[in-house]
Amino acid sequence: MKTNLETAILETREGKEANDILRSCVHCGFCTATCPTYQLLGDELDSPRGRIYLIKELLEGQKPTEATQTHLDRCLTCRSCESTCPSGVQYGRLVDIGRNIVEKTVSRPIGERVKRHALEKIITKRTIFRSLITLGKIAKPALPKVLQKKIPMVQKVVMKWPQSNHSRKMLFLDGCVQPVLAPNINISTALLLDRLKITLIPTSQVNCCGAVTYHLNKQTESLVFIKQNIDAWWPLIESGAEAIVITASGCGTMIKEYGHLLAEDPMYAHKAKVISDMTKDLCEVFTDEFALLKEKVLEPVKQKQSEPSRVAFHAPCSLQHGQQIKGVVETFLTSAGYTLTTIKDSHLCCGSAGTYSLLQPDLSEKLLDSKIENIEREHPKLIVTANIGCLTQLQGGTKTRVLHWAELLEEALA
Repeated sequence: MKTNLETAILETREGKEANDILRSCVHCGFCTATCPTYQLLGDELDSPRGRIYLIKELLEGQKPTEATQTHLDRCLTCRSCESTCPSGVQYGRLVDIGRNIVEKTVSRPIGERVKRHALEKIITKRTIFRSLITLGKIAKPALPKVLQKKIPMVQKVVMKWPQSNHSRKMLFLDGCVQPVLAPNINISTALLLDRLKITLIPTSQVNCCGAVTYHLNKQTESLVFIKQNIDAWWPLIESGAEAIVITASGCGTMIKEYGHLLAEDPMYAHKAKVISDMTKDLCEVFTDEFALLKEKVLEPVKQKQSEPSRVAFHAPCSLQHGQQIKGVVETFLTSAGYTLTTIKDSHLCCGSAGTYSLLQPDLSEKLLDSKIENIEREHPKLIVTANIGCLTQLQGGTKTRVLHWAELLEEALA
């Protein structure tokens, strides 16, 4: 694609990056076939190709409008288009750059600004989030059904964190909402790694990976989170921690981009790259330890099953598209004796996408309905996933139990 970006923009790091991404696009349209919002709305401007043109125009000097902002807001940043693109267009980075420019130019209505500010402050502050969820549970019976669906389920803690102290140690991101909504995911992960003689070290001073703030177009504020996380992790890394283990694939996608986001920061560039390189989704850790995993976890789970359980695995967009990890969790589950059901259009988003379900509720609900319909076609006994956002979203659309795949394995062994 030919470009003619303004000189002032081309002189910035983001401008150079955007120009390279734009020029890599050949306008083939393959992305439209796998874009959830284009499938729903049928509007070219609600497809990756259309949004790329909108971003190109604003970088070439055309003033963005509220319509520009709306089309960019509707993007889930699921990055399914990146998995489809034959030219390797880094659409996720481009849309972040475009949104940041539009956010500084187009003023949102006061209600939208308040909502976005509240989401940032509530979701990233665990104490506030926990208090509001507690209040929501108390008031839930008196609320309209549409609001009741927005109050997520909260797990009871049924497991205990292992107390062993192995020579091999890995760090762990607790997360913003996961310890509140689904604390057994973190504990299950620690127990599974304990079986592999690895001690998982929770870092409670690191709550948010920065993704929520970043994707609310508060990118400068997000970098503050990121630097705080790096400062908290670095002494433990210097003490010999092997990896940073992530069980929420959305967080993993974000942390793996720290090195890129801080590449030009003289104080943090090196540390950020090290942290990105050593960040692993739990399934990547298990891949490295597969022989021991099979002996200590997968085979024992298989032996405990009198007959194979039918399980649907929903692969989060952040895992299959953001991190390009495909088929790994599925291999573990089948090795553990589970029968995996087939999910039509498994590449499409469930509609969670961070804060998207709250900011774009109508589109999110349609995507959820479609996803649940496709998941339940083969009547699975359980639905498992690899991201807290997807887990919470799916719970709101089905009576089938939804849990993290780490919980599934640990529960089978308990």
